[in-house]
Amino acid sequence: MASAPPAPWPWLARQSYSSTVDAATVVALVEIAEEARARARQQDPGADLAVEDRYPEMLEALDWCLASGQPETAYRLASALVPFWVSTNRMGDGDAWFGRALETVAGSDASRARAMYDHGYLVLWPGRYDLARQRFTDALALAEMLGDGSLQALALAGLARVALYTDVDEALRLLRQAETVTRNLADSDPGRSSALHVLGVALQMSGDLEAAREVMSARLSMGRSTGDDFVVWVESANLSMVERRLGNLERAEELAAQALQIDAERGDEMSVAWIINSLAAVAAAKGEHVRAATLIGTAAALLERAGGEWPPDEREQFHETLAIVTAALQPGVLADALARGAGYSVADGIAYALRASD
Repeated sequence: MASAPPAPWPWLARQSYSSTVDAATVVALVEIAEEARARARQQDPGADLAVEDRYPEMLEALDWCLASGQPETAYRLASALVPFWVSTNRMGDGDAWFGRALETVAGSDASRARAMYDHGYLVLWPGRYDLARQRFTDALALAEMLGDGSLQALALAGLARVALYTDVDEALRLLRQAETVTRNLADSDPGRSSALHVLGVALQMSGDLEAAREVMSARLSMGRSTGDDFVVWVESANLSMVERRLGNLERAEELAAQALQIDAERGDEMSVAWIINSLAAVAAAKGEHVRAATLIGTAAALLERAGGEWPPDEREQFHETLAIVTAALQPGVLADALARGAGYSVADGIAYALRASD
């Protein structure tokens, strides 16, 4: 008797596999996930709930697609789930799935390149920088082979995010390269948009605050004119940091509060932590040391609960604020303020952060 042919996806051969998912169900699940991703960009509080209701089926569908020879659909669904995995602290689910899927040779070069980028982006937030760098590097190589400038820029921006932790000059070099390969694309193109966003952060970290303000302000205006709440949110938060460093404390506080108000309805603990971190820095600069300590207590606790690590600019800001309040407050007062902030729920932390100064 002839032996059975080898399984096309070896990891499937190592586990018993059955599914109640079918092709029609997969189509519906992909539509739900992609719509939820679009709603999440508009800070819609119902976006995560739409996925949550069908999440077990979506995990099953990811594996069903691979087992059924539909890797393109699997990667499409996984890409749509990335924001959900990050916002609900399920990054481990996505990491495990991408790790299994990318062990195979399934899918086109274009879909695998995007999946490599998505995997790198996903594992960046919990601090798996070596894996993120490798995924971005592999995605870049495939994107260059394909001549896909937008995907090249995404991968270059991803590599720049990693480089910001250790080498700001290298990050700037990568981002200028991304600008070059997308020079014929609109600023709203996903790859170019991502590169310009990270460029603003890199310029701020390099000390070129006026250039950073120019890039961030342009993106903020674009977000407002196109109704893109995600861009308005993220650039308001980033520009707040620049304005604080330029000494414009009222403007910095206004921008951070605007960003927090946009983010408040979804209540994503990781992103809320970043913005409260900015408001804490403003409070410290204004001499409101107890308030600043309470806010960084909240920010640190929310980030820990979200399973994330500080991005490099946020980490620098957090430690600056901590140093200021540690020098200004008696140890007992500092400890009480930090503990009070850490005890807030996400809703209470937002309410305190948006309240008038103590």
